Amino acid sequence: MSSSSPSYLSSRPSAAHRRTQPPRVAAAAAAPAAALHRDAAMDPAPTPLPFLRFVAFVVIVCLGILQFLPATHVRHPADPHRNWIPIESFMNESYSVSPLGKSGASGGQNSEVVTSNSEEDGMLHVVSWMECLDLRLLAVLANSTLTSSRNPDLIYFHFFIPGGSEDKRSFYKLKVLFPNSHLEIHGQEKIQELIRNAMFPLEPNYKELAPFAIPMIFQSLTKFVYFSSDLVVKGRAEDLISLDLQKHGIAAAEDCSKRLTDYVNPEVLDAIQRSDARPWVSDTPYEKNACVPNLSVLSIDARNLRKDFLRAVSWWTTVLNLNKSAGENNPALFLTLYHNYTKLSSSWLSVGNEALPESIANKTVIPYDGPKKLCSALGAGATLQPERGDLWKRYLPPTSSQMLGQ
Repeated sequence: MSSSSPSYLSSRPSAAHRRTQPPRVAAAAAAPAAALHRDAAMDPAPTPLPFLRFVAFVVIVCLGILQFLPATHVRHPADPHRNWIPIESFMNESYSVSPLGKSGASGGQNSEVVTSNSEEDGMLHVVSWMECLDLRLLAVLANSTLTSSRNPDLIYFHFFIPGGSEDKRSFYKLKVLFPNSHLEIHGQEKIQELIRNAMFPLEPNYKELAPFAIPMIFQSLTKFVYFSSDLVVKGRAEDLISLDLQKHGIAAAEDCSKRLTDYVNPEVLDAIQRSDARPWVSDTPYEKNACVPNLSVLSIDARNLRKDFLRAVSWWTTVLNLNKSAGENNPALFLTLYHNYTKLSSSWLSVGNEALPESIANKTVIPYDGPKKLCSALGAGATLQPERGDLWKRYLPPTSSQMLGQ
């Protein structure tokens, strides 16, 4: 007698009761497998040649090694043609790190790769030279120029300062104030060397000759506006760059409060004019009461600027028996420019701070009237000249002035 007990094992049918698949179903299931085996036998996977494997490995290794090599060429972000520039040329002459913004990016470069001229890149290039570094003046100059411009995004500043590419701190301070503006900082060494060699053995005034020497080194700056660093600009710089210079290389406002005969003996000038046929000596007698050009604001087209300009200044300085060419009013420079420049509107004539208010009201450039550093000619340091007015404060907030003055 057997007793039944529950079981946790699943029951399995006996072999006798197992059901077999119909022959047709089994054949259909086996057909795809047979086809796969047949295709594999007919089309084996291609095996690459050992030589090609080696070549591919070498190419990958070489490309990886190239990533560790230093860069040799760069593309200037402001160059519309995207030309490749040797990195040494890009870095040696000047240093500039302008941020990306609505006005784009800008960088520093030398005479061969400086930003293309205004006719090529559509920019309005503004140049200024400063011998005694004071960033407050440059900030007021830049802000007043941008504020007065119809198209401030097209203004491109080139500031030549004593520190040049080594003075990164000055650039970063300006960058904080003008994050979206095109701005470059350049050194003065090459310009000074060119002027010094041309004027030897005379002692040159770099500031007065720099506007004419800069395009000789920075040859791509073919057309630009030059502003003295101690100016507040109320006029539109576009009006200067669009002028027809009438085949002259320079346009300047005339200062008729000063006459040529105030600096040169008219009899000596007549004798030189009659006896010398140098190309920079006038063919006709000099006008004794001729006004002299003011060099604070210039529109320069270097393509029409005479190639022997500095040589002519040196020659006049020697012939007039001047001890040196230094001085705010250089007759040698006036004579070199005689009848060789286009006259700007008198509104671009910079007047002194002592001028009457009604005279200043009609001017498009006004002298900077804020605090200013004065450097000693002997290199003994700088002294601070106190402010003489309030106009500069419109373009430089007190906090910014304090930051730049440190």
